Amino acid sequence: MNETSSRRDLLRLASAASLGIGLSRAAPQQPAAAADRGVEGMKFEAKDTVRLGVIGIGGRGTSLIDNFSAIPQVRVTAICDTVKDKVTRTQARLERAGKQPPALYHSSDHAFEDLVKRDDIDLVVISTPWIWHVPMALAGMKQGKHVAVEVPAARTIEDCWDLVNTSESTRHHCIQLENCCYGYNELLVLNMVRAGLFGDLTHGACAYNHDLRSVLFSNEGEGLWRRFENVNRNGNLYPTHGLGPVAHYMDINRGDRFEYLVSMSSPARSLSEYRKTHLPPDDPRQKEVYRCGDLNSSLIHTAKGRVITLEHNVSTPQPYDRINLIAGTMGIFRDYPPRIFVDGSAREEFGPIDPYKARFEHPYWKQVGELARELGGHGGMDFVMAYRLIQCIREGAAPDIDVYDAAAWSAPGPLSEASVAQGSAPVPFPDFTRGRWQHAAPAMPAGAMAQPG
Repeated sequence: MNETSSRRDLLRLASAASLGIGLSRAAPQQPAAAADRGVEGMKFEAKDTVRLGVIGIGGRGTSLIDNFSAIPQVRVTAICDTVKDKVTRTQARLERAGKQPPALYHSSDHAFEDLVKRDDIDLVVISTPWIWHVPMALAGMKQGKHVAVEVPAARTIEDCWDLVNTSESTRHHCIQLENCCYGYNELLVLNMVRAGLFGDLTHGACAYNHDLRSVLFSNEGEGLWRRFENVNRNGNLYPTHGLGPVAHYMDINRGDRFEYLVSMSSPARSLSEYRKTHLPPDDPRQKEVYRCGDLNSSLIHTAKGRVITLEHNVSTPQPYDRINLIAGTMGIFRDYPPRIFVDGSAREEFGPIDPYKARFEHPYWKQVGELARELGGHGGMDFVMAYRLIQCIREGAAPDIDVYDAAAWSAPGPLSEASVAQGSAPVPFPDFTRGRWQHAAPAMPAGAMAQPG
C-alpha cells in the first residue's frame, strides 16, 4: 500500500485478507497429486552472478538491499515500491556505491507483476506488508523465478498450501527470509545440538516478545498496516522468529514434524491503554477495537512427542526476548541472556556459553562474521542469511530453508487463531511435505562457506 492510502482502505484490505480463516479451514489436507514432485533438497542452478529483483523498499527492504548488495557477486537489477521517492532514492544510493542502477517499478500496487516478468532476475526478494507476501511469491514462481519472502510467508493455511503447490509445480524455490536462524547464538547452539551436547531432545521454547507499541501507532512504515492485524485476528501473529531456530534444532520436516497445536490468548488491553496517553482524543485510531490478546501462548506437539512452547507479545512494556530454549536428556540452553547447563556440572546453576565458543562457533560466523557485524542488520544475522542464500545459488546447492519450512513455520498463525476460537482445542498441522519429512536430510550443514571476493 502506498503512504497516502487511507487507514480505512488499509483496514478494508486487511479485513478482506482475513476472511475465511474459519475453523473448517484451519488445517486442510491437500491431495497427494504432487507427492512425487517434492522440492526438498532440490538444488539451484549454479550462477556466478545472482540477479535480484526487490519488491518493497521500506525499512526492511532497504536493509535487505544493503546486505545483499554488499556481496560482490550480487546485482540488484530491478526494484519496486508504490512510493516513487523510495525507489528513486534507493537507485541513487546504489549508484553512489558504484553499483549498476536498477530498473524502477512504482506505477501501482500491481507494478510487481511487471518486475517478475523480466528475464534478468534470478531471485525475487519480497519485503512488503504481510497480505502481499503470497500473491507476490506466487507471481514470481509462476514467472520462473525463485522467491525469498519476508516473514511470515503466509497468513492462512490455504495460502501455505498455495506456496507449497506452486513451488512444486514450477520447480522454483520459495525461501522464507528467517534471519534469526542465522544469529550467532542460534548457529552456535545448532552445532551443540548436532554434536549431541544436550542428548536426546525433549522440548524447546521460543517467542517473539517485543514491545512494538510505538511502531504500531506510527504514522509511517509498519504503523500504516501492521496494527490492523490486531483488529482482525486473535492468535500468534508472528511465529517464525522464535520458531525457526527451534525447528532447525529439532530437524522439523527432516526427521520430525509439527503434529498439533493448542493455543490461548490473554485479554487485549495494552494497545488501548497505550493510545490513551499517546494519541489525541479525536484521533480516529481511538475508535479501533483490538481483538488480539496481549499475550498468545501456544504448545506444539511433534510427531516424535517433543513439546515446543511458543509465545507472541508485541503489546506490553517488556525487554526483547525470543527465549530460544532447547533441552534434552543431557542439558539445556536458554537465551536472553545466553546461558547453559549440562549434566555433570559442578553447580546446579546456569553457566556462560563463552567456554563453548571455540569448539562450537559456526563456520558461517567464523568466515563472514566480521563483515556481518560491520554491516549491522540485527547484529549481523541479516548478512549471514543473505550471504548463505547467495552461496547456495552460486554453488548450485539446496537452500537451508525451503517452502515446507515457510509453510510449517507460518502455520501457527492461523492454527493458533483456530485453537483460541475453539476454546484452546487441539488443532492439527497439515503435513506440507506429504510424508517426505521422514526421509529428508537435515538442513544447514556445518560446512564452511567461501569467502566474499
